[in-house]
Amino acid sequence: MLRIATLASALALTVALPVTAETAPVIYTVEDSFENVTFAVESAIVGAGLVIDHVSHVGSMLERTRADVGSDTSIFTEANIFTFCSATVSRAVMEADIANVQHCPYGIFVYETPGAPGTITVGHRAYDGSMAPVNDLLSGIVKGALASE
Repeated sequence: MLRIATLASALALTVALPVTAETAPVIYTVEDSFENVTFAVESAIVGAGLVIDHVSHVGSMLERTRADVGSDTSIFTEANIFTFCSATVSRAVMEADIANVQHCPYGIFVYETPGAPGTITVGHRAYDGSMAPVNDLLSGIVKGALASE
Protein backbone atom coordinates (compact mmCIF):
# COMPACT_ATOMS: atom_id res chain seq x y z
CA MET A 1 0.00 0.00 0.00
CA LEU A 2 2.86 2.37 0.84
CA ARG A 3 4.39 1.68 -2.57
CA ILE A 4 1.13 2.66 -4.33
CA ALA A 5 0.86 5.86 -2.28
CA THR A 6 4.49 6.74 -3.06
CA LEU A 7 3.96 6.09 -6.76
CA ALA A 8 0.79 8.19 -6.76
CA SER A 9 2.63 11.05 -5.02
CA ALA A 10 5.49 10.88 -7.52
CA LEU A 11 3.05 10.93 -10.42
CA ALA A 12 1.21 13.91 -8.96
CA LEU A 13 4.49 15.80 -8.60
CA THR A 14 5.47 14.96 -12.17
CA VAL A 15 2.16 16.17 -13.53
CA ALA A 16 2.37 19.36 -11.44
CA LEU A 17 5.73 20.41 -12.88
CA PRO A 18 5.50 23.51 -15.07
CA VAL A 19 6.06 23.16 -18.79
CA THR A 20 8.22 25.88 -20.30
CA ALA A 21 8.69 26.68 -23.96
CA GLU A 22 12.15 26.79 -25.45
CA THR A 23 13.31 30.37 -25.92
CA ALA A 24 15.24 31.41 -29.00
CA PRO A 25 18.94 31.97 -28.28
CA VAL A 26 20.60 35.37 -28.12
CA ILE A 27 22.69 35.62 -31.30
CA TYR A 28 25.25 38.10 -32.61
CA THR A 29 27.17 37.95 -35.90
CA VAL A 30 30.48 39.46 -36.85
CA GLU A 31 32.64 39.45 -39.95
CA ASP A 32 36.03 38.02 -38.94
CA SER A 33 37.91 34.75 -38.76
CA PHE A 34 36.70 31.94 -36.52
CA GLU A 35 40.09 31.90 -34.79
CA ASN A 36 39.96 35.62 -33.96
CA VAL A 37 36.43 35.44 -32.61
CA THR A 38 36.99 32.32 -30.49
CA PHE A 39 40.13 33.90 -29.07
CA ALA A 40 38.16 37.06 -28.23
CA VAL A 41 35.38 35.04 -26.55
CA GLU A 42 37.87 32.97 -24.56
CA SER A 43 39.72 36.13 -23.52
CA ALA A 44 36.48 37.84 -22.48
CA ILE A 45 35.45 34.88 -20.32
CA VAL A 46 38.84 34.71 -18.61
CA GLY A 47 38.98 38.51 -18.41
CA ALA A 48 35.71 38.44 -16.45
CA GLY A 49 37.52 36.36 -13.81
CA LEU A 50 35.86 33.10 -14.85
CA VAL A 51 37.40 29.70 -15.52
CA ILE A 52 36.47 27.82 -18.69
CA ASP A 53 35.46 24.32 -17.63
CA HIS A 54 35.39 22.85 -21.10
CA VAL A 55 35.54 23.71 -24.78
CA SER A 56 33.33 21.42 -26.80
CA HIS A 57 34.49 21.13 -30.41
CA VAL A 58 31.04 20.35 -31.79
CA GLY A 59 31.85 21.30 -35.37
CA SER A 60 34.82 18.96 -35.68
CA MET A 61 32.89 16.13 -33.97
CA LEU A 62 29.97 16.47 -36.38
CA GLU A 63 32.31 16.60 -39.37
CA ARG A 64 34.35 13.63 -38.15
CA THR A 65 31.23 11.51 -37.65
CA ARG A 66 29.32 12.76 -40.72
CA ALA A 67 29.88 9.65 -42.87
CA ASP A 68 29.41 7.33 -39.89
CA VAL A 69 25.83 8.55 -39.44
CA GLY A 70 25.09 8.47 -43.16
CA SER A 71 25.15 12.19 -43.88
CA ASP A 72 26.86 14.08 -46.68
CA THR A 73 26.04 17.51 -45.23
CA SER A 74 28.66 19.69 -43.57
CA ILE A 75 26.77 21.78 -41.01
CA PHE A 76 29.63 23.93 -39.72
CA THR A 77 33.00 25.01 -40.97
CA GLU A 78 33.84 25.19 -37.26
CA ALA A 79 31.80 25.33 -34.06
CA ASN A 80 32.86 25.48 -30.41
CA ILE A 81 30.97 25.86 -27.15
CA PHE A 82 32.71 27.35 -24.11
CA THR A 83 31.23 26.24 -20.77
CA PHE A 84 31.90 27.94 -17.46
CA CYS A 85 30.20 29.05 -14.27
CA SER A 86 30.21 32.15 -12.08
CA ALA A 87 30.12 31.60 -8.33
CA THR A 88 28.60 35.04 -7.75
CA VAL A 89 25.89 34.90 -10.40
CA SER A 90 25.17 31.20 -9.82
CA ARG A 91 24.68 31.75 -6.10
CA ALA A 92 22.28 34.64 -6.76
CA VAL A 93 20.12 32.73 -9.25
CA MET A 94 20.11 29.54 -7.19
CA GLU A 95 19.18 31.41 -4.01
CA ALA A 96 16.28 32.85 -6.02
CA ASP A 97 15.27 29.39 -7.27
CA ILE A 98 17.20 26.29 -6.29
CA ALA A 99 16.07 24.53 -9.50
CA ASN A 100 18.27 26.94 -11.48
CA VAL A 101 21.09 24.49 -10.76
CA GLN A 102 19.94 22.74 -13.94
CA HIS A 103 21.38 25.57 -16.06
CA CYS A 104 24.94 25.49 -14.71
CA PRO A 105 27.43 25.50 -16.35
CA TYR A 106 26.56 28.24 -18.81
CA GLY A 107 27.67 28.18 -22.41
CA ILE A 108 28.65 30.53 -25.19
CA PHE A 109 28.70 29.10 -28.69
CA VAL A 110 30.71 30.26 -31.67
CA TYR A 111 30.26 28.92 -35.19
CA GLU A 112 30.88 29.47 -38.88
CA THR A 113 28.94 27.75 -41.65
CA PRO A 114 30.11 26.63 -45.10
CA GLY A 115 27.43 28.85 -46.66
CA ALA A 116 28.70 32.03 -44.96
CA PRO A 117 32.49 31.91 -44.65
CA GLY A 118 33.86 34.80 -42.62
CA THR A 119 30.53 35.43 -40.88
CA ILE A 120 30.89 34.18 -37.34
CA THR A 121 27.87 33.63 -35.10
CA VAL A 122 28.27 34.00 -31.34
CA GLY A 123 25.51 33.43 -28.86
CA HIS A 124 24.04 31.84 -25.78
CA ARG A 125 20.77 30.51 -24.44
CA ALA A 126 18.23 33.15 -23.48
CA TYR A 127 17.16 33.17 -19.86
CA ASP A 128 14.45 35.14 -18.10
CA GLY A 129 12.85 35.38 -14.70
CA SER A 130 15.21 34.46 -11.88
CA MET A 131 17.88 33.55 -14.48
CA ALA A 132 18.02 37.11 -15.87
CA PRO A 133 21.40 37.77 -14.16
CA VAL A 134 22.91 34.91 -16.18
CA ASN A 135 21.53 36.44 -19.36
CA ASP A 136 23.19 39.72 -18.41
CA LEU A 137 26.50 37.96 -17.66
CA LEU A 138 26.55 36.04 -20.94
CA SER A 139 25.46 38.99 -23.09
CA GLY A 140 28.06 41.19 -21.40
CA ILE A 141 30.82 38.70 -22.14
CA VAL A 142 29.76 38.30 -25.78
CA LYS A 143 29.39 42.04 -26.34
CA GLY A 144 32.78 42.62 -24.73
CA ALA A 145 34.39 39.98 -26.92
CA LEU A 146 32.88 41.38 -30.11
CA ALA A 147 33.78 44.96 -29.16
CA SER A 148 37.42 43.91 -28.97
CA GLU A 149 37.29 42.69 -32.57
